[in-house]
Amino acid sequence: MSRRRSRRDMDSIVTNLAMRIVMLVFALLLLLSYISLAVNPAKAWYMTALGLLYVPLVIINFLLLLGGIRRMSRSFLIPLVALLPSLVFIGHYFQFESGAVDPEGTTVRMVSYNVGRYNQGRRPEFKGEGGREVCIDSVTAFLRKTDADIICLQEVSLSGEYDVATYLKQKFPEYSSAYYMFVTDKGTWGNITLSRYPITGKGKLDFEQSANQAVYCDIRIGQRVFRVYNCHLQSYNISLSRLLRYSGDDRDQVKDAEQRVKKSILIRPAQVEQIVADIEDCSTDVILAGDFNDNPMSYTYFRLKKGQQDTFVEAGKGFGATYSMLWPLIRIDYILIPEHYGAVSHSVPKSKCSDHYPVVAEFNVTDE
Repeated sequence: MSRRRSRRDMDSIVTNLAMRIVMLVFALLLLLSYISLAVNPAKAWYMTALGLLYVPLVIINFLLLLGGIRRMSRSFLIPLVALLPSLVFIGHYFQFESGAVDPEGTTVRMVSYNVGRYNQGRRPEFKGEGGREVCIDSVTAFLRKTDADIICLQEVSLSGEYDVATYLKQKFPEYSSAYYMFVTDKGTWGNITLSRYPITGKGKLDFEQSANQAVYCDIRIGQRVFRVYNCHLQSYNISLSRLLRYSGDDRDQVKDAEQRVKKSILIRPAQVEQIVADIEDCSTDVILAGDFNDNPMSYTYFRLKKGQQDTFVEAGKGFGATYSMLWPLIRIDYILIPEHYGAVSHSVPKSKCSDHYPVVAEFNVTDE
């Protein structure tokens, strides 16, 4: 009898030790994910991966916390301590209640939307004769319905359409435009900014070793002028759907995906610093919008957010995720406004016209 009891005691000790080791490992990974936002990926590219895993790590630590409480073990303190900083950071992914301010003065409605070159035209709901054109028309209809004052579009692709100005006047006659499009033998593609308010200046930032870009324009509302940066930072350039279908036979495919991810992580910090340097030389208020291709637990986000407000954090509700294929885990599209502006609303409509969801925000434009 005593031998059986001692064996049970030994099994219990081993189980508790194993659980504590598991708790310590996942607690450490979560703590490292917090640190990832302050580490330049160019110096430690793997820290970005920990930032991307932030939400799953929070979920795992929360489950371990519940398990420790259920077993009435003091080991629950390990995941509890690891989770405490998330009281600050989880709001970048989920908001229980909107902290919006009341509209006053001039309220601007803005949309940022990565339309993904309208590749969703291949989906069943858009397939058939002219599937891509149906997708384009759906995006255009959505944008008109939002009745936005400023529209920032990334990855716009126009097949065989070289007169972009004429095209935009046909589609959006009430807007002025600022854009830069790469011209190929198959058409044009790039970033487009549309504004109902006068555009007084515009330009672009060229990123080295990249086809991504940031287009900026100065917009005047009454006597106030602010600059809007329409950003599309370095993409991972991998097909998630293809990787999900990976059977284990094609190791080269996985290796290629790893190299693309690493390259993206290493290139993006330089693009961020280029934008920051341009902002520092700008004498007006700045609004940053677009596809940053990085989540809130990243060097990219916290570097660009410095001195800015995130409209989702200030006025959003529910999940802020914008990448449809990994919803609600991944949020990579943003609208950042000056700290002295007031965020009125923020929403992420579940449009099926792109693999990204659009971001729609309203904010009050005020003087300092």
